[in-house]
Amino acid sequence: MKRIVILLFAVFVTASLHADPWRPKERWRGFNLTGMMVLGASPGYFVEQDFELIHELGFNFVRIPLDYRFWVKDDDWQKIDGDAFKPLDQAIVWANRHELHVMLCMHRAPGYVSIDPPEEKDLFTDDEALKVCTQHWSYLAARYKHKAVEYLSFNLINEPSDKVADTNYTRVVSALVKSVQVQNPQRLIITDGLEWGRKVAPELLEYGIGLGTRGYEPHGLSHYRAEWAGNPTRLPSWPPSGAVSPLLAPQKAPLNVPLILKNIPACRFIIKPGMVSGDVDLQVAVNDDYLKMYPLHAGKGSGWSDVKDIPDWGLVQGKYNRTLELDIKHDKSTVTLSVSAGDWAEIDQIYLQSPDFKQAVLSFENAWGKTNSVITFNGFDAYQTFKSDRVHGGVAYLRDILTSPWEKERKAGHFVFVGEFGAYNRTPHKVTLKWMEDYLKIWKMADIGWALRDFRGPYGIIDSGREDVEYEDFKGCKLDREMLDILQKY
Repeated sequence: MKRIVILLFAVFVTASLHADPWRPKERWRGFNLTGMMVLGASPGYFVEQDFELIHELGFNFVRIPLDYRFWVKDDDWQKIDGDAFKPLDQAIVWANRHELHVMLCMHRAPGYVSIDPPEEKDLFTDDEALKVCTQHWSYLAARYKHKAVEYLSFNLINEPSDKVADTNYTRVVSALVKSVQVQNPQRLIITDGLEWGRKVAPELLEYGIGLGTRGYEPHGLSHYRAEWAGNPTRLPSWPPSGAVSPLLAPQKAPLNVPLILKNIPACRFIIKPGMVSGDVDLQVAVNDDYLKMYPLHAGKGSGWSDVKDIPDWGLVQGKYNRTLELDIKHDKSTVTLSVSAGDWAEIDQIYLQSPDFKQAVLSFENAWGKTNSVITFNGFDAYQTFKSDRVHGGVAYLRDILTSPWEKERKAGHFVFVGEFGAYNRTPHKVTLKWMEDYLKIWKMADIGWALRDFRGPYGIIDSGREDVEYEDFKGCKLDREMLDILQKY
């Protein structure tokens, strides 16, 4: 009899661990709340007003990124302080009180963080780090074991980097999933895609979990002038022009495709180069009958910064900080830019300035291995000032290049969620809103939920610190009403 009972119990446990996890019936739309995201930078607590306002404004979801160091005792990652979870306990109560589903994400896990400096031991290659991380997830799963699945889900690892191997990631996720499912097999578990949430990891789907992705592309737009992200400084525009940089010399064939711009009006034509490699000759042709050559010899003469020798290649590289200017004398001209000698040259932007001082800006995507197609100028007042033969608007660009793999997985029945998206507060507001709306259109059509990177703060709709927004006073806060309207629409 005892043996039979044991066998029945084993069957019950096995069946439970393979029970279908819960899935939300309503698409999640909401925000990240960052009160415990980074030890030393986050306050370590939450305020009920945030949960109240998120519900009042028509949203149904919050994601809470967590840094495990908040609850570690004596800097010993194996010692967990239960009392340190009280702010999180309260946040979950507030979320559920205001009818919000809450997702807990290990933003910094034992052995892994997506920013520098890294953890001392690597979660994906070190057995001790994996053991400790499993211990922390087991504790979270047990602490909230009886919290209804309709109100709480888990996001295991935030944005594994491009240095994480597929097989190592699968091994780690497998261990963490088991540590959660043994406590509640119906708990919805999400794990982010590889390469900072950009790449689908289909081998993980056998564990019955969902996939997390991001909405941060192009990175130069979403993180414009963000100091922690390499401080990208090219002024972003949207929809994308399709122009790519750098331009390559003839020996780089077949990638030495020139940039061809059509329908250029009579104007002042201004080129702003970027990094240059070697002794480059930048050639500009207008209607095939006007030619100008700009010698850009890296580090020679004035106007250069960030100059460095590349001994292995026998080259000098540097950033050229001056502009190159010429007058286009006829309307509907065709302008061709190419590198006729040297190595390569980046083009950061091209400006067109009309006689009546209207201006249009062509921004470039820094994309090695890609080549330019023909780009047409549509007029100074056009919605899409420049348009590539290859790129047909922002929605098409995002879907074809970035989001289609995730749509495919969702259509196959797998749960997909956008855990973070948004643009830093230095990105021009008008550009931000156009870009956000194109992402939101795709996710609504694909029935994929999303969470904005912030509620309050530089990515959010409240107290974002943008200098080009006319804020609305709203219950003691500065509300970005235009951004809110777009989020509510989708």
